Amino acid sequence: MTFHGLNQSLKIAIVCDWLTSFGGAERVILSLHTMFPEAPIYTSLYRKEGMEAFHDADIRTSFLQKIPGAVNHHQWYLMLLPYVFEQFNLDAYDIVISSSHACSKGIITKPTTLHVCYCHSPMRYVWDSWREYIDQYHFPSVLKPFIFWCLHDMRLWDRLAAQRVDKYMTNSEFVRGRIQKYYWSDAKVIYPPVDVDCFTPSKKYFSPSKEDYFLAVGRLVPYKRFDLLVDAFNISGLPLKICGTGSEMNRLKQCAKKNISFLGNVSDAELVILYSRCKAFLFPQCEDFGIAPLEAMSCGRPVIAYGKGGALETIVRNKTGIFFQEQTVESLLDALNRFSQMKFDATTIRKHALTFGPNHFEKAFLSALSRFWDDFAREKL
Repeated sequence: MTFHGLNQSLKIAIVCDWLTSFGGAERVILSLHTMFPEAPIYTSLYRKEGMEAFHDADIRTSFLQKIPGAVNHHQWYLMLLPYVFEQFNLDAYDIVISSSHACSKGIITKPTTLHVCYCHSPMRYVWDSWREYIDQYHFPSVLKPFIFWCLHDMRLWDRLAAQRVDKYMTNSEFVRGRIQKYYWSDAKVIYPPVDVDCFTPSKKYFSPSKEDYFLAVGRLVPYKRFDLLVDAFNISGLPLKICGTGSEMNRLKQCAKKNISFLGNVSDAELVILYSRCKAFLFPQCEDFGIAPLEAMSCGRPVIAYGKGGALETIVRNKTGIFFQEQTVESLLDALNRFSQMKFDATTIRKHALTFGPNHFEKAFLSALSRFWDDFAREKL
């Protein structure tokens, strides 16, 4: 049996940074597991709760797994992750696929092993966003010199580790540019999978004429810019529902007026209803790709997004959504005003979202991996 020219006898391993909660990166890993179910998954930490999709996988964790509390606080161990991934023994594999937004690309493989990295992003808190990372997370002043030193060392290691990758894939042209800038490597763009079968509009719930709220979904952390939404909707008075939890939740609640509701974490089934009934989905941050807008579009709903990053590659202007050009209250309010004068077709929006389904990802990934292996094998002859 072959996968687009890949012989099943090839020994394949998958490596990822951590498996502690399910998000966009974990959806990619799940697709890799679906394509290569016999391939073991090496990772620093694994939490079974909430990760039922991986219960049949052969998951091999690092020594961090034995440290009490580490699974819930993987951020504390960032400086140890280079050591963690360099310790994994991957000598037995023909192909190693790393799914990396932190340190998993830093694995060491033999010259006879092809290492392909699906890079979600060069580490933002090490490269282009390190100043914002320090400012937004309000580290004590006494710790800042130590943090500067740690990030400097991590930056040197990350640049070195990036050269251990034989071939890169990535999730957007936006991230491809960042890989070229910081790693001096090119990458094949393959958009990540969106669960368009789960997020589908239901006639039972699809009744936007009866609903008048806007919706935002995500982790409530500084760079997601939910503060911008709260400030704008405090002024507009329009109904806004926010799904998710995070470090900013209490502060945002204290600032929000009664027209803004915080729903916390919701199930996928609840989220489908919220997507299908909302007037529009709001996306105020700059993301490398952005799964949530496509989930909303898969439910037939338009998106109002900040016009930077991956959103420019997934949202069709004035067809599946609109953009605001600055992360300011004034710019967002202007977008809301423009949106109120426009009409969108739910069928057209969903049809666009379907082009980002898992089948498209798997077909493109396997095709690219096969070409990489053929070129690599010829070079080794």
